[in-house]
Amino acid sequence: MAQYELLLPKMGESVAEATIIKWTKQPGDLIKLDDTVLEIATDKVDSEVPSPVEGKLVKQLFNADDVVQVGAVIAIIEIEGNGSNQEEQSTQIPVNAESEPVKTEDIPGVDQIQTTAAPVVQDFKSSERFYSPLVKNIASQENISVAELDQIKGSGAEGRLTKDDLLNYIKSKNGGSAPQAAPAQQAVSKQAEAPKATPATVSVSGGDEIIEMDRMRKLIADHMVMSKQTSPHVTSFVEADVTNMVLWRNKVKKTFEQRENEKITFTPIFIEAVAKAIKDFPMINVSVNGTQIIKKKDINIGMAAALPSGNLIVPVIKNADQLNLLGLTKAVNDLASRSRASKLKPDETQGGTFTLTNVGSFGNVMGTPIINQPQVAIMAVGSIKKKPAVLETEYGDVIAVRHMMFLSLSYDHRVVDGSLGGSFLRRVADYLENWDINREIN
Repeated sequence: MAQYELLLPKMGESVAEATIIKWTKQPGDLIKLDDTVLEIATDKVDSEVPSPVEGKLVKQLFNADDVVQVGAVIAIIEIEGNGSNQEEQSTQIPVNAESEPVKTEDIPGVDQIQTTAAPVVQDFKSSERFYSPLVKNIASQENISVAELDQIKGSGAEGRLTKDDLLNYIKSKNGGSAPQAAPAQQAVSKQAEAPKATPATVSVSGGDEIIEMDRMRKLIADHMVMSKQTSPHVTSFVEADVTNMVLWRNKVKKTFEQRENEKITFTPIFIEAVAKAIKDFPMINVSVNGTQIIKKKDINIGMAAALPSGNLIVPVIKNADQLNLLGLTKAVNDLASRSRASKLKPDETQGGTFTLTNVGSFGNVMGTPIINQPQVAIMAVGSIKKKPAVLETEYGDVIAVRHMMFLSLSYDHRVVDGSLGGSFLRRVADYLENWDINREIN
């Protein structure tokens, strides 16, 4: 009998590790091809790891709640035949970053960094921030403490510290010029030195139920607090007359469902309007790195989706401006259904440049959403209500029943002023109000 080493598979360019949620197979269990062996979680997405072979699970090399690097051997499966699969897998899946440290001399730009001391081992478990194996390796080589690392502003997804962020910091530090160009970073440092506010005392009576947050809720809580601490939030509102849009959808939805075998909702219409408005106001499609404004080339729209568990996930439609309404509809339906079934891939929640959330789906007329860092704006759409409205006609003003809705935009006032935020939101409303009721969907 041969032994097959099951590796933690690669789950996307930006994903370096995952947490084991639970093992669905135990030692001694027989495993069929594509059977789920364990469930894992990245920072946003839960996934299943199937078995590429048939055999018997011999050994689990990690326990539930362990954090495992991509490419690490996580289980041993006994299969028919002789030999080992180690050589075969090594050509298909990246080598574990912990077992084979990254050589900094192979990284562009590292040769320009002055090394003044021998590498030291850092205790990264003391930090609540995520660092990739590459960043950890460079920090250890350059004797950068975890506390110092925590204060460096990151430009990656959700404020993560990238290799380039760290290399630029080291160059600036060794060149004798302190990173004064990043006042936000200095502010973080000052906040770190200041005493933390004492949490309010929570009283618990005998009949109260104490519920421990699950892993995803803890991540959401941390992300929301971090966003409010990072960005000064401002919210603007407009009310839009979307009567033509509603009448058009009512007219085409049955034909569309028969033709495409799926429903058309308002969400792809909203996303199309947002993508058009971003092209008109590209400075809403940016992120902030210290005093640098990073203008995004791609328009990647995240759509907040509520999960059956009550948690929230934001799958991303990449290059939304390049899709027609049919393509947006199919992308929205696909991501929404796989979100609810926990079938999203890690890369499908990364790289968003703007987020849309539909508070109207819960019957709310408006909301003040929190920015999804490192983005600088998020738009909420409220429920569509029939209301009396004043219409201007050539014969004078009249009151008519119209389909009305509120749109709200929360934006980062560090880089988005009221003029830009308000103009962008008004443009989105204009695109929805001026909907062509005779439009063909294609």
